[in-house]
Amino acid sequence: MRRLISAAALVTTAVVLAACSGSPEVTPVLPSVMPTPPAELSSFYEQPAKWHNCGNADCMTVKVPVDYANPNGATIDLDVARVSQGEGDLGSLFVNPGGPGGSAFDYAKAAEAVVSADVLQHFDLIGVDPRGVGHSSPIECLTDKQKDALVSTDSTPDTPQEVTQLQSVSTSLREGCAASESPLYGHMGTVDAARDLDIVRAVVGDAAFNYLGKSYGTYLGEVYAELFPKNVGRMVLDGVLPASTDLVETTRMQAVALEGELHNFAQACSESEACPWRGSADEIVSQMQQWFAGLDSKPLIGTDGRTLTQALAQSSVISYLYFPPSDYEALIPALAAAVTKAQPDEHLKLWDRRTDRDAKGHYVTNSLEAFYAVTCLDRPFTGSSDDVATLARDWSSEAPTFGPSLAWGLLACTGWPAPGDAASPVTAVTAAGTAPILVVGTTYDPATPYAWAEQVAGELENAVLLTWDSHQHTAYSRGSTCIDEQVDAYLLTGKLPIQQKC
Repeated sequence: MRRLISAAALVTTAVVLAACSGSPEVTPVLPSVMPTPPAELSSFYEQPAKWHNCGNADCMTVKVPVDYANPNGATIDLDVARVSQGEGDLGSLFVNPGGPGGSAFDYAKAAEAVVSADVLQHFDLIGVDPRGVGHSSPIECLTDKQKDALVSTDSTPDTPQEVTQLQSVSTSLREGCAASESPLYGHMGTVDAARDLDIVRAVVGDAAFNYLGKSYGTYLGEVYAELFPKNVGRMVLDGVLPASTDLVETTRMQAVALEGELHNFAQACSESEACPWRGSADEIVSQMQQWFAGLDSKPLIGTDGRTLTQALAQSSVISYLYFPPSDYEALIPALAAAVTKAQPDEHLKLWDRRTDRDAKGHYVTNSLEAFYAVTCLDRPFTGSSDDVATLARDWSSEAPTFGPSLAWGLLACTGWPAPGDAASPVTAVTAAGTAPILVVGTTYDPATPYAWAEQVAGELENAVLLTWDSHQHTAYSRGSTCIDEQVDAYLLTGKLPIQQKC
């Protein structure tokens, strides 16, 4: 899971905006009548919106209960950003970039890179940092040194002592969250985050919840649609994470998808003069595996004394398999310096960029803790170290590079508290009664396998799947004019695409 986290919590930064060729006729969004809030939550739904300027956006905080089973108890504040650049005649479009742990607040403020100019003309873009994430009462569980240890500790243990060490750093995360001053330990699940979004929808003043969710943000959207189907306006789920797969199967499928993307990277590397390895794609993958294995016994030391371990090197590579070719262009020279010159500094910098770790070793955001705090409540794991060892052996056949380390990462989700009944995870989504939902999948997505997009599109009562034949993680605003035009047309008119493949 450490590999999965380091990549999946990063799904969300800069994107490339592709131009669209025309603007479809705009159609009003339904529903148009403000839903009646639950009586016990009326004080939250009816709180006034108090916007203030915060640079290139308007911002406010919205109060929500920590525990929806006890709405008169403790509360937290969510940070909300709104970008208005046009008429806003279609209301608000809520966005979430993924993770869990990515900042929707910051994502919305990068509006011009998130959606097209046509969409910005007709929607106000809204970003709500989910509870405990980013700006919204962030949960803090580890010191910077503990985070470094978490991502660097040997994740393919070969001895009982190494297993004990991995268990220790995994336990430190859970214990750190439990001991934190935040009231959110045990209340970070996606069900609560979806309920929060419905409160913000009402405070903003929208009858319909329009939404663009990417990666983990798709699961957040699915849960919202299951809980509030009649409130759904236009919803795009891009790079889909299903509700019905447990943590073991989710991790296994991601390991297999990442293994496939590693071969795609190896092919690109073989065609680059900067590549530190030579041969076919399969031969380069084999050489990469040998290099990783060598770091297990002999890690590289950077100029500042920092160590590039096998675990950290794999995490960094995974995090740069997401958005080819731009990520490949950064990864190849960094690997070359580490492999041919034993200089890991550039490779470590890649990892730091993905995890918001600054030059002084401080993690600027809490994305690492937030990833676990959400994931381990949504998809609990109760297996033992023996169970994980068995999975690691089994997965080594279909995902030999990353499977074992991802399997051992499951230990990080042992021992987390079970959420209360009011926040039990949603594990099946049909969203009966919603307006049409657009599901977008990429055929070779390395993080959210295309099979998941097919699965969710089939499980939803009213949805259509739009497919992009590419290796990118997520599709909208990733460089395909075909995808962008069809997503824009859906957002602006509510009509699902006729052309379903790009």
